[in-house]
Amino acid sequence: MLRKLYKKTNKFNMGSIDNNIRVERARLKISQFDLAKEMKVTRQTIYSLENNKFVPSVELALKLARYFNMEVGDLFWLVDDA
Repeated sequence: MLRKLYKKTNKFNMGSIDNNIRVERARLKISQFDLAKEMKVTRQTIYSLENNKFVPSVELALKLARYFNMEVGDLFWLVDDA
């Protein structure tokens, strides 16, 4: 029961932020594995970010924005609940 509640809460919270990581990664023609290696995270972390299942730490968001030579707000944004 607790696990189901966590998943519901987690899913609700994760849906409020979107990103362009997949688009930028494709633009640079790099794999999830290669990006993960550069960021010192797992490939699963990159997958989860791209699929909005994980909200990055401020540090990771800043590192990703710097890697893609973008402003954080251009790489990540809030999705309206309306």
